[in-house]
Amino acid sequence: MNALFGKCSLDGKLIDPSDLEHVCSVLRPYGPDREERLCTENFIGLVASLHTAEESQREHQPRVLPSGAVVGWDGRLDNGKELTNEVGLGPGNHSTDLDIVAAAFERWGRSGFGKLIGDWAISVWNPKDLSLTLAKDFMGTRPLYYSIKRNQVTWCSVLDPLVLFAGAGFDVEEEYIAGWLSVFPASTLTPYVGIHSVSPGSFVHLKAGKHVTQAYWSFDPERRIHYPNDSDYEEHFRSLFAKAVRRRLRSHSPVLAELSGGIDSSSVVCMADDILLRGDADAPRLDTTSCYDPSEPNWDERPFFALVEQKRGRVGQHIEVDDQSLLDFEGEAGRPALTPNSLSNRTQRRVQEQIRSRGYRVLLSGTGGDEVTGGVPTPTPELADLLVTGDFRQLSRQLRSWALFKRRPWFHLLGETMGAFLSISLNRLPAHRRPAEWIQPAFIARNHVAFLGYETRLKVLGPRPSFQENMNALNTLRRQLACSPVSPGAVHEKRYPYLDRELLEFLYAIPREQLLRPGCRRSLLRRALRNIVPAAILDRRRKAFVSRGPTLALTSSLWDSRSVGWIAEELGMIDAKKFSDVVEHARRGAEVPLVTMVRTLLLEDWLQGVLEHRILAPVLPGRGTRDFAPTSARQNNLSSAS
Repeated sequence: MNALFGKCSLDGKLIDPSDLEHVCSVLRPYGPDREERLCTENFIGLVASLHTAEESQREHQPRVLPSGAVVGWDGRLDNGKELTNEVGLGPGNHSTDLDIVAAAFERWGRSGFGKLIGDWAISVWNPKDLSLTLAKDFMGTRPLYYSIKRNQVTWCSVLDPLVLFAGAGFDVEEEYIAGWLSVFPASTLTPYVGIHSVSPGSFVHLKAGKHVTQAYWSFDPERRIHYPNDSDYEEHFRSLFAKAVRRRLRSHSPVLAELSGGIDSSSVVCMADDILLRGDADAPRLDTTSCYDPSEPNWDERPFFALVEQKRGRVGQHIEVDDQSLLDFEGEAGRPALTPNSLSNRTQRRVQEQIRSRGYRVLLSGTGGDEVTGGVPTPTPELADLLVTGDFRQLSRQLRSWALFKRRPWFHLLGETMGAFLSISLNRLPAHRRPAEWIQPAFIARNHVAFLGYETRLKVLGPRPSFQENMNALNTLRRQLACSPVSPGAVHEKRYPYLDRELLEFLYAIPREQLLRPGCRRSLLRRALRNIVPAAILDRRRKAFVSRGPTLALTSSLWDSRSVGWIAEELGMIDAKKFSDVVEHARRGAEVPLVTMVRTLLLEDWLQGVLEHRILAPVLPGRGTRDFAPTSARQNNLSSAS
């Protein structure tokens, strides 16, 4: 992992490097192994490195190419061996990822980005035509931000320098906040007006007076994979999933894996063990970390992750959590939280401490498994495919099968399927997806697309409906990744085997009935990994955390929303009185939207922090200039319940 920073002048004017030392001090925690810089009249570049593989220690950057272009690279290239000959480096020359990427850009330019498979972000400064190109991999697993001020561009792989050294206060990006209070913000947004995030699967090309964003790669909606037998699909999936995990075991130090006891994390750990046992990966060892709550019968995962530990013959690290530890949020000591999601709870901090104290540099995650392998038990996409193709005989069969399984009339399922082609409105969203009642109606109206979760209705023409639904789910995952901050307190690479590009290309090209069948969600995964993952985990019901504990912990807090002035209310985002009423309802046992409640509180904590550090502009709507002296307005915040 590398922390990239750069500043360039698109009109050729001189760049002042005086603040570079301040930037270095901010980036050093993100890249403690090596710090390198390059300064010219109209460009400064800095790379702070965290080495995760042996070969990365041989990489030096910013890299000046023979053409004069300057490359900054943060990434893991998974298909380097395949590209080596294509870019003219030849076999057996021990090329690093950076060598291959540099040669690829020299050969193909921006059109070569689609050939780079892995997790990565890149910057390319061309001094000949004074242009800058910024790009990210198709999922956007590595962050990359930029801001533009009068033909001067500043970019970085973390928000800190762009925010802390801007020299002026920012306005709040309303749409980002709306996304935070609904599902996740758009992947191109940050909380600050004027600071942008590079879109996944796209590059941003900047020249004086020109700002172009263009997709360089996308999934092929016409690709189809058909096999005569289930076993062929199972074998193909097993091979690609093993490849996806193996790619993410590239590390010269022990790898840590999240092990929750669910199908996703258990499959990753068991497949990784199988790969390591065969000697097919570089990592010297795989350790696991698991969280459990013994007081909650719905969240005591010990019986399940213990099965995996028993299979692998090694007990992992365990973290006992309680309701308060999940709600005790705070930021990094001595640093303002730059996003609402930068505030971590006690359980997250304990995992970070494990990473920091034991020297892990790679964390494997099962994120995405549920969404891409048929974890949502709805027949709508499959039925919609049959409807638009006119395969009414198969549609009739599937309607009967699903109706029997769901114990609902078949015409209800048909109605839901046809309804997916209608325009989406807030009223048509499921109750749990609608905006919370304490969010201001005018704020919702201004940002209704974000509150819809950026979903789009299914279209009759174009890609098949199941492919459209896959893209909706994938874009939600992209937004989730974009919203996940990198903590300077425990810097590491988080890797996602289920989001491997080649694996997803396969999953999006096979018949949907391979993934999901009546009475058997995630059918292909369960069949393919039957001899790798303990059967009790593959056959378990979907994990569901129905708990009153967090709600009780929240409502029993000493924090009183009516005793302080809400900044979010001054900004026209929430109604503090209505929020207080919901808190009172929860105290009386009513069901409340807990996630949105917690996110609302995190939003207010974040706003208070950035105001006190003078990061936000001092003028708020309707209130004039605010007193920015630290007032500790929320003296009894969420953590005071501990």
